[in-house]
Amino acid sequence: MKKYFILDTNVLIHDPKAFYSFDDNVVVIPMIVLEELDHLKSRPGTVGQSARRTIRELENLRISGNLHEGVKTKKGGLVKIELNYREGENLPDSMESHKPDNQIISVAIDYLKNTNSPVIMVSKDSNVRVKAEALGINAQDYETNKADVEELFKGFKIIEINKKTADAFYTDYQLRLEEYEFYPNQCVLLRNQSGSISILTKYSIDRNALIPLYHQSAKPWGIEPRNLEQRFAIELLLADDIKLVSLVGTAGTGKTILALAAGLQKILEEKSFKRMLVARPIVPMGKDIGYLPGTKDDKLSSWMQPITDNLDLLFGADVKKEYNYLYDNGLIQIEALTYIRGRSVPDSFIIIDEAQNLTPHEIKTIITRAGENSKIVLTGDPYQIDNQYLDESSNGLSFVAERFKQEKIAGHIVLEKGERSELASIAAKLL
Repeated sequence: MKKYFILDTNVLIHDPKAFYSFDDNVVVIPMIVLEELDHLKSRPGTVGQSARRTIRELENLRISGNLHEGVKTKKGGLVKIELNYREGENLPDSMESHKPDNQIISVAIDYLKNTNSPVIMVSKDSNVRVKAEALGINAQDYETNKADVEELFKGFKIIEINKKTADAFYTDYQLRLEEYEFYPNQCVLLRNQSGSISILTKYSIDRNALIPLYHQSAKPWGIEPRNLEQRFAIELLLADDIKLVSLVGTAGTGKTILALAAGLQKILEEKSFKRMLVARPIVPMGKDIGYLPGTKDDKLSSWMQPITDNLDLLFGADVKKEYNYLYDNGLIQIEALTYIRGRSVPDSFIIIDEAQNLTPHEIKTIITRAGENSKIVLTGDPYQIDNQYLDESSNGLSFVAERFKQEKIAGHIVLEKGERSELASIAAKLL
């Protein structure tokens, strides 16, 4: 039996092609959703871009059929625009019928009354789902492009071994442990209970074995790792054969400074890349303070201050002299992600900070910008999301970490121990 899925506006903002994700079922888009998209399309930033892209997708469907009657998708489903909305008929007196969310719920109630098929309200707004369920409608979150953050791949594991196994590793400089399952570039600490054995390794899919870390003693740009996860992160950041690295961790775990230190090491010392491009999404924490004056660089300076703070720490006393040289010669470029669309970025060490504020579609757009001999590093904390349309499971950072864990050109590490300060570490745990 076909199901009827009633889509909320925020689903289409999250994924402009969402109506293709329901197989051979019927996707219903209430007219009020189109009105909201029309209102959002002129908004700057990613919300406006998603609204415009959704409208373009609907226009493509309109050309191929009648959206009021329904247009078939390649999977055999149907996408239709619902014009009928009878104000006040389906809603209790306690609900304001002029609110868009309530009008969408009303359309779902109408389908529930007039069809014999299952009707599901799909929304990324938890309050809409609660209201829909209270009125007897099956309500769901949009589950496509989600990763279970509680089960998120950590990127490393610890395995207990004995002296015989350790000797075998030191003899062959590789170790096959058939009883364990590993992912490409997964880091592994081999140790015994007494602490007399401690071997840092990573899994090589080409050799089907654990091998020693190549950058085991590296201190990129003078930064010495303070814990096990940071040591593993440096290995992934400095490995030339790993083209995508995702670093996940709470505030103060060293994600950004490790990425910047590795980038400086690669472009200035090893000359592996021609430049370092640093970008972060322009998403405010709390209420926005409005437009900023000045040139593009002036506007970006406030948003990029966390990056600048870390560069200040890395350069030490020669900050101004080094900055001028690096910026003037294009060795370091700081950009807003707004300007990266449509570009091809070769020979670059690319750092995307605060990637948890990006949708899976935006992450895809960024990664597909990478040209020949480019490396992308994504950093962020899935529990500190400022984008109202995302959560810890549906953000692009978690999505990429889960989707790329089987790929030999990708690496991932969850940084768990805070190193910024004792206060920051305690706050990250308690608050």
